[in-house]
Amino acid sequence: MATYQKFNSFVEAVAEKVHNLGSDQLKVALTNTAPVAANAVYADLTSPLATTNLSGGTPFNITTSSSAQTSGTYKLTLADLVLTATGAVGPFRYIVIYNDTATNDELIGWYDYASSISLANGETFTVDFSAGDGFLTLA
Repeated sequence: MATYQKFNSFVEAVAEKVHNLGSDQLKVALTNTAPVAANAVYADLTSPLATTNLSGGTPFNITTSSSAQTSGTYKLTLADLVLTATGAVGPFRYIVIYNDTATNDELIGWYDYASSISLANGETFTVDFSAGDGFLTLA
């Protein structure tokens, strides 16, 4: 099970209208170097993984399933992302989510899978964004 962490700047960016989570294009980047909570934009990441041997292109678009509030609690639900290796991939340990629509590709959060992952040709890796719980909630 992966552990989710948010980038510190995300909180301010939401409050200052940097993100429109319902319509902006969110993307995934892979890295084997630990992100730092103080990072703010994609350019702050150290050594994002070249993913030329993965289906879906570089970087990977995330599909928003729903973006809505009920009784004062907002929930963003994202469709799971399945990555398929078309050659050797990795290693990577961290899955970083960022906003490609935002001017500076602002960072949102990352998943830490606790150990490095490598994929052989034909293997798949699913980023599970939890349809039931949603990717994130704001209350």
